[in-house]
Amino acid sequence: MSADNMHLTLKVWRQKNNDSEGRFETYELDGISSDMSFLEMFDVLNEKLIAENKEPVAFDHDCREGICGMCSMYINGRPHGPLQGVATCQLHMRSFNDGDTIVVEPWRAVAFPVIKDLVVSRTAFDRIVASGGFVSVNTGNAQDANSLPVPKEAADHAFMAAACIGCGACVAACKNSSAMLFVSAKISQLALLPQGQAERKIRAEKMVAQMDTEGFGACTNTGACSAECPKEISMENIARMNREYLGAKLTSSAV
Repeated sequence: MSADNMHLTLKVWRQKNNDSEGRFETYELDGISSDMSFLEMFDVLNEKLIAENKEPVAFDHDCREGICGMCSMYINGRPHGPLQGVATCQLHMRSFNDGDTIVVEPWRAVAFPVIKDLVVSRTAFDRIVASGGFVSVNTGNAQDANSLPVPKEAADHAFMAAACIGCGACVAACKNSSAMLFVSAKISQLALLPQGQAERKIRAEKMVAQMDTEGFGACTNTGACSAECPKEISMENIARMNREYLGAKLTSSAV
């Protein structure tokens, strides 16, 4: 069998909406090239289903460049599939073998209700960011980058935290469905920079409170979140968030 003619068996989760019971459906797919991305393979599947007058599989995607964080699929028991440091759209079929059976599911978390099939609502993340993940005070006119003194180490850590794309793989990987890696990245990227200092305490309080309100679980300390994160966000951010939150609670009170 050539690399351009792979045969695959797909077991895909199908669910009409969050109020309906879901189920796995099995599909046989031929003619898959090893150079296809995982999402391109799903495009081929949907073209086949449409040609057979069947309902195509709903799945989320946008940029297909590993930036938007929308391509949330649980593949063979791992968020975004078998590779480390890549989103689903960056996963290629060369990571699988001819004749493989691939099981694809949506994220599993109370705070991420299923919209349809493999699409879940991650608006809980939006509400967490809206609660404090921004700078609202007037910090003056924009300055040249090299005129605002920021320690190199702090700038590097802030940049690495800002790499988070909000895909939710950390939640999907955690047995408690914790969002602490995501929230800590959003808190860290501002806490480490001068522009974020004015609202530093109130930000930590509000974002952690909103995270709890959304129903995410507590951190398990197993490190599954960082291991499965496509941007490899460090768990150091969780430790920083805990310090930020404790310091805020000891010295201020959110309104």
